[in-house]
Amino acid sequence: MQPSRSPWVGRMLSVLRIVAALLFILHGTQKLFAWPPSANPMPAPAMFTQFWFAGVLETFGGLAVLLGVFTRPIAFILAGEMAVAYFQAHLPRSPFPVINGGDPAILFCFIFLYLAFAGGGSWSIDHMIASNRFDQAQRH
Repeated sequence: MQPSRSPWVGRMLSVLRIVAALLFILHGTQKLFAWPPSANPMPAPAMFTQFWFAGVLETFGGLAVLLGVFTRPIAFILAGEMAVAYFQAHLPRSPFPVINGGDPAILFCFIFLYLAFAGGGSWSIDHMIASNRFDQAQRH
């Protein structure tokens, strides 16, 4: 006998997705638009550089994840971006994330990897589309 699944599982998956996406978007807007302002301001990256692509992925990929649209493929791409960020920018400083400042990159990587497999949760556009398709299939 399977234990009953709480109705909050899908909702809390959505909360995790929304909070992670909001934080991730801020990393992107800080790179692209210098907002929110940083203690160590940097100039906007030149277009089509790796840093610019990171800002675009973080801002617009984060927005897609926030809305829960194409959550699985976009989250997979963002997990990869964070893995690259960790190995290129953080690991060379030290093997210890607490020292090299890579904790956020690791956490984002694994949160997005989880979302790539789990989906966007109950409160997502993906879920609404899937529910509508299911409802239409049931009518025919």
